[in-house]
Amino acid sequence: MELKPFQHLTNVMLKRFFLWGLFFTCFSGNTQILSVKIIDNKSGESIPNAALTISLKSEKFDSVFIGNSQLNGVKNFHLKPTISGKISLSTLCSHPLYETFQKNFQISVLDTIKLTILMNPMKMRDLKEVVVKAPGIPDTVFQSDRLSVADFEVQNNGNILLLAYPKQLNKGSELLLFDGKNILTSFQVNDRAQYLLRDYLGNSHVVCDENTFGIYYDGKDIQIAQIPKDYYFKYLAPIVDTTVSKLYFSNFSKDYPAFNYYAIDKVDSTYKAILHIEDDFMMELYRSEYKWVDVRTKLWAKNKEIETGIDKEIWVGANYFTQSIYYKEVYAPMFQRNDSVFVFNYPKDKLEIFDKNGTKLDSIAIFHHYHAKQTGWKNQLIQDHGTGAIYTIFERTGNTFLGLVDVKTGNIKEKVKLSFRYVDKIRVHNNFVYYVYRPFESIQKKFLYKERLPYSFGLNPIYQGSEISIDTGK
Repeated sequence: MELKPFQHLTNVMLKRFFLWGLFFTCFSGNTQILSVKIIDNKSGESIPNAALTISLKSEKFDSVFIGNSQLNGVKNFHLKPTISGKISLSTLCSHPLYETFQKNFQISVLDTIKLTILMNPMKMRDLKEVVVKAPGIPDTVFQSDRLSVADFEVQNNGNILLLAYPKQLNKGSELLLFDGKNILTSFQVNDRAQYLLRDYLGNSHVVCDENTFGIYYDGKDIQIAQIPKDYYFKYLAPIVDTTVSKLYFSNFSKDYPAFNYYAIDKVDSTYKAILHIEDDFMMELYRSEYKWVDVRTKLWAKNKEIETGIDKEIWVGANYFTQSIYYKEVYAPMFQRNDSVFVFNYPKDKLEIFDKNGTKLDSIAIFHHYHAKQTGWKNQLIQDHGTGAIYTIFERTGNTFLGLVDVKTGNIKEKVKLSFRYVDKIRVHNNFVYYVYRPFESIQKKFLYKERLPYSFGLNPIYQGSEISIDTGK
């Protein structure tokens, strides 16, 4: 009974020490590593891109390690030379959204040091989000008793290209050119259509199982040009945007967690790399897959390395790790508006801004993608091709929110809540949001709707080329 007050005091001290932010364990292993994991003390989620400075000192060792945590909140430092015995450990961890953590310890090291840092969010960040509703009620743009809308693209002249189907998309589909009141022309797709795709010039394409079809209008009917699917995705899809004098393209591959953005001059065809995008954590997992495959696979990968010059670890990662549930593609979209180019470098929490020549102008911290489980962030950005405004999509309990991205600060100004739940194929054009929707458990076909956003942005040049158009004679 006499020990209970002491036990209670000890529990309180341990709890406070845990909330302060750091505990460590030491265990034996084959390689000496200083492993640090940084966690949000409130949500329990990992904190990426936190700045770490760790100092280790002893009688025979004095070294400082500097680095940033990866997407899983972990940063590993390899200790060379190895250390043992009693050492002094100083930690400094900072992040724009969290209170700076700093603490000193005396510890005994056998082999590996494993640290976990719990950081407290800044109180000034704990503000309720601003949610506004789109003015008015949703307006039905296109409805049919026969056809459901599978996909659509809004053209610069206001016409809408519709990909529609009577029963199932893979059983037969049609292309419709719709001016808001009447179907101007239609065309039967002779392949299994999947979705519509807009290229860097603003031209629409139908992606099918075997081919990709470019869509044009000759004054009377929709005309399509067959493009081999492999050719399109190899030579046209990598071009992501254009200005008056430059083309911007990437070497992105869905099977590799890194890529580069390039700028090519239209006049003299010279090009330069403007930004490297890489998910460090995913790359580490990607390459480490080679360690766990069988000997036969390792021999195959080594032969491929000799044959092509591509690292054997990349061959294994591309063919095995990309099939894992743990693999995620790198997401870092590029947008152009006026004379500026914006790259949302999410793996590094940066909005990179370039001029029209591909020269870097600024780098802004962005954090609206943090805590996706709580906010419902959908890892998707869309641009209004009329005004140039950039939005990101959030979804919670079936409700969809459109967040306006301020490219000067990287913040979400406010979120616009759409009227219907579980909407699909969201596009924004000239301050209107368009989407496909069918009421839950309804026999209604999928209709196309639009809602007026609470903004009145003017038109901004985005230098996209001519789209399909029609002279209605009005």
